[in-house]
Amino acid sequence: MAPAPSPVVVGVDLGSNSARALALDPDGRTLGSATAGYPGSSSWRPGRADPEGWLAGAVAAVRRLAAELPVASAPVALGFGGQSPTTVAVTDEGTATALTCRHPAGATGSPVEQHLAQHALAGADSTPWQLYDWVMARLGADRHQSRWAGDPLLDGYGPVARTGTVTGTASGAYGIRAGTPLVAGAQDAYLAFWAGGLDRPGRAMDPGGRTGGLAVAVAAGSPAADHYALPSAVPGLDIVGGPVAAHGLMLEWLSTLTGRAVPELLALAARVPPGARGVTVTPYLEGERAPRWNRDLRGEIHGLSSAAGPGEIARAAMEGAAYGLAHIAVELAARGAPLDTLVCAGSPARSRLWCEVKAAVLGARVEVPDPVDVAAYGAALAAGAGAGWWPVPGAGRGGDWPRPRMTVIEPEPDPVYEEGLGLFLALGDAEVARLSERARDRGAPAASARGREAPPARDPRAPAATPQDREAPTAQDPRAPEASAPGREAPVPAATDRHESQESRCPTP
Repeated sequence: MAPAPSPVVVGVDLGSNSARALALDPDGRTLGSATAGYPGSSSWRPGRADPEGWLAGAVAAVRRLAAELPVASAPVALGFGGQSPTTVAVTDEGTATALTCRHPAGATGSPVEQHLAQHALAGADSTPWQLYDWVMARLGADRHQSRWAGDPLLDGYGPVARTGTVTGTASGAYGIRAGTPLVAGAQDAYLAFWAGGLDRPGRAMDPGGRTGGLAVAVAAGSPAADHYALPSAVPGLDIVGGPVAAHGLMLEWLSTLTGRAVPELLALAARVPPGARGVTVTPYLEGERAPRWNRDLRGEIHGLSSAAGPGEIARAAMEGAAYGLAHIAVELAARGAPLDTLVCAGSPARSRLWCEVKAAVLGARVEVPDPVDVAAYGAALAAGAGAGWWPVPGAGRGGDWPRPRMTVIEPEPDPVYEEGLGLFLALGDAEVARLSERARDRGAPAASARGREAPPARDPRAPAATPQDREAPTAQDPRAPEASAPGREAPVPAATDRHESQESRCPTP
């Protein structure tokens, strides 16, 4: 007689372009995952969406997972999280509209201010919901707002339900098994950091995707948390760092420019030695966030010669992304927040070469999760907490939660990268100086000495120019409509591939 299948919990991450459902067993092993796009999303205006499309995508992802893994049709619990700040506003007549994290309403404020601005624009007399809370309510959950432990509350968005707590049970609508416990999740940056195991000082993450960034766990009260910090799942730890603007976008842009798919560019880059034969790229296509905080910066390709081709530029773009992370890491280390391990997630993590370059430049061990789309894994952790399998965030210690299986890449330092980082920083400083000089000539306020605009007072999650939007193309297929990979601008972003909010233009991870 065959043994009974292991029970599972299912997590759903509602990314900017698609939804991903993932099943975990009690040991934290990923038994299956599935993605689904949002019907009608191609016609949505920037910053706007039809919530029914999100609901349809979430349900389709869960159904596809159940078709591939029958035990997932009756999960022990079902958790939801996703892009943020995104507001679904429901009128008294039941009409639902949505403003996403790509909408400019409140974009210069904190995530809470952005939510409230979205609600005001949608109509103050409407009932506001976070995206994933509205989806759960349609499935049978009670009115609530899912909030990570320590996260500020949203006025008017419903009673608080802490991440990992049950908010109701499925009604049986939309093919979701009646009676299934529905569990509060969080925005995808939190979920990604939780899944990546940022549960001790020195552990860090780059969520990858179209944007990327660096998040490092530090002891609460660290000087590194003077401007911005997120609470870790472990009490007494904060997560600090900052999002970048366009690390994944550089290869997407180069792919469009050359007509070569991203996997082909990665293969060409692998034939180029470290240092990209003298080519250096500053990945400032859409300005830069951490650590320069200057939206006026623009990308540069330095050191071109007639011998340089797509491979050299692709290699330089990959190295430029690593240098951008190192720039953040150097400043954090100077403020008492060094890193020793970097978790690389999102679609860029599918390139071993890119992960090796980051390990070498940062001088840190790199861990690559399987799957790389960690926000859905984090949503499943929330479901498991709701099932009582492990503690809720804020109530456990390091090691209390499972992690995805990790591939470890040890750093292989190269003097070429030390020189490359120095040139990268000098090129950025020179452009900042040029911008400051132009500003003085116009009589406008000049940028600071290092050319950085001050980051948000204590919250880097307010979108710079809407960071996680199109999500970086996956290494396998940059044009796959369902590809996947913290939504609002958390101290990294988020968010991650053709799917996750870690890769949307929404501020995240």
